[in-house]
Amino acid sequence: MEVTLKIEGMMCPHCEAAVKNALEALPTVESAAVSHEKGTAVIRLSADTPTETLKAAVEALDYKVV
Repeated sequence: MEVTLKIEGMMCPHCEAAVKNALEALPTVESAAVSHEKGTAVIRLSADTPTETLKAAVEALDYKVV
């Protein structure tokens, strides 16, 4: 299963890495391809995961999921 989140506030590769690490720390996330240029995170999941859980992981870093 794959989910794409639109994220505002990422400005550099450091931001990408922070979001990637936060998402990949979740137990059902297999991988996360994050782009500050596109403002997206494409997340590959091993099991159903509520979007709110993914959103909370990103917003805990002070980025906004739209």
